[in-house]
This record gives sequence, structure tokens and C-alpha cells, in this order.
Amino acid sequence: MSKTLIILGSARGDGNTAVAARALKEEIGGKIIDLLDHRVAPFDYGNDYPVNDEFISLIKRVVIYDRLILASPVYWYSMSGPMKQFLDRFTDLLTYHRDLGTRLRGKELGVLSCSGEAQVNGGFYEPFRLTADYLGMPYAPQRHAWVRGSRVEMLEVR
Repeated sequence: MSKTLIILGSARGDGNTAVAARALKEEIGGKIIDLLDHRVAPFDYGNDYPVNDEFISLIKRVVIYDRLILASPVYWYSMSGPMKQFLDRFTDLLTYHRDLGTRLRGKELGVLSCSGEAQVNGGFYEPFRLTADYLGMPYAPQRHAWVRGSRVEMLEVR
């Protein structure tokens, strides 16, 4: 069995995406990391980050997993700001911290989207799929969830 990490990237740590991530964790196992619990500065071309930036220490914890699932609400047809900022920092893994970046190769990358609707625009997943391809990560199933009261509905998106 592979070790799974769900990376929650929502503006609300207790919102519907968190509920969906917990439901997915119950279904497939693994652990959840909430990006709101970590200070991840925006990407800087000069690699000049604040002392309290936690991106590299966070990635050191991420690369030990075999399967990563990025969980994001659908905001204006796209991923959340925290998730985008996190993915932007992967540039550091291709330049300044290649040792960590190469450790992502071969790990499975999946996506969990969440919105108030049962459908999501397929274009939502394209940045994730292309990122996986670029990094040499097999792209896992895409899942979409929506929450109705206390019930989480989830389906695999093809």
C-alpha cells in the first residue's frame, strides 16, 4: 500500500474542501496537511525568502509520500490562491533545490476539487496534469466533491 498525503489548499481550513479531504482520507487512508498551517511565501526569482518561510521544510515532509493529492476549492474556474502559491514554489525545486525536486519524480499526483456544484469545468485540472507531466509524476485520478449538508458527494472525473 502506498503512503498518501492530501495537501489541502483552501482559504478556509474548515470549509467544504476540508470536509471533502477528510472524507477522501477516510476512503483511501493517508494524512492531510493544510497549507494554512504553514508559511509559504510567494515565489521569488532571486530566491530571497523571509526567514520564517516554511516551503522547503514542508517539501521535505512531502517527498516521503508515494502519492500526493492536491485538494483545492474551485475559485473562479481555477485553483485557490494558497494552492497556486504552493505550486509556484515548485520552481525552487527545479532550480535551487533540485535534490528535493528530483525526489518528486515517479510519485503519483492526484487532484481533489470541491465546489457547490456536481460538475466542474475540465479545464480546472489542466495545470495539475501539466505539472505532473513536467515533473515526471504519474497523474492519478481526478476527483470532484461537493457537500450537501453533512453529506459529501464525490466522483471520479475523466
